[in-house]
Amino acid sequence: MRLKHASAIAVAAAAVFLGATAADAKCQKLSFLVNDYGKDGPTRDAKNLLDKYIVDWTKEKGIANYTVGKKDVSCELFLNFIVFDEHTCTASAMVCWADGAAPAPGAGAPAAKAPATPVPKPPSAKKAQVPG
Repeated sequence: MRLKHASAIAVAAAAVFLGATAADAKCQKLSFLVNDYGKDGPTRDAKNLLDKYIVDWTKEKGIANYTVGKKDVSCELFLNFIVFDEHTCTASAMVCWADGAAPAPGAGAPAAKAPATPVPKPPSAKKAQVPG
């Protein structure tokens, strides 16, 4: 018990001396859900799609340098038939970046361009005439 307490104090002291504070970094938990047959496929797909989502999300937010924590995957049985089963798997991970690495919302984002000319309205559909 005493060793655990000493370890916690050492970690806290290291954080103070290294200047790591909550204000230095921001984190966001990101998740991706997949529903598919079997369990191995949705587990693998959830991890891969989470990786792609993290890349897209950080690019959209203007975050160039970030770290991804441990990926956790949890699966629940969705349908259970005698011949096959279907699982819903959710992969999640904590993504952290330096405070100030991302621009403020709306800053640096390209302004929406107004269309140069209005889009013409398509002609109205007419009732089909059947000879007869």
